[in-house]
Amino acid sequence: MRKHILSILVQNQPGVLAHIAGMFAARGYNIDSLVVGRTEDPDLSHMVIVSIGDDATLEQVRKQLGKIVPVVKVRDLSEQTCVERDLLLIRVHCPPDKRIELRQLAEVFRGNIVDFGPRTVVIQLTGPEEKIEAFVELCRPYGIKQLSRTGVIAMSRDTQPVEAAPLPHKPKGRRRAGAAMVAASMPSDDGPPLPPS
Repeated sequence: MRKHILSILVQNQPGVLAHIAGMFAARGYNIDSLVVGRTEDPDLSHMVIVSIGDDATLEQVRKQLGKIVPVVKVRDLSEQTCVERDLLLIRVHCPPDKRIELRQLAEVFRGNIVDFGPRTVVIQLTGPEEKIEAFVELCRPYGIKQLSRTGVIAMSRDTQPVEAAPLPHKPKGRRRAGAAMVAASMPSDDGPPLPPS
């Protein structure tokens, strides 16, 4: 049993989300998080589904997803390096004497306090799931009043090697002429700089 991150590109049609979620439920495959959003193409949406289960069952689900007409592409990002992010909003009990302490804790995780109340603060944090969960555990002793997470969004990394850009070509004749003009205009010990010829 391990975590799988499925990246699914689908056409914007009614009922697609329900169809895909129903396929997971029919095979007893629990969805840990599901995020749907628009893409650079207004006719397509990007779904990211995180689920924990065995490889064999997930492979069956992946193949079945590929047979659904509105599904354009399915990729298992857990089989490759990818960038994944989760967004957390957490309301924590925070009396006045704990505000500096909680602010410092948020800064360590590169989070931001986005709301102050008389007895609570709301902290925003983004990062991989492991980072989010570690921060939540550190907030528990203060008293968590409310917690909301978007779920994981993910994108595969570009593994293509970066090629160095070629240096611009400069004709040798011009370079020499330019160097001669600079040298001629520099001051000498014998008098003022000479005008360029």
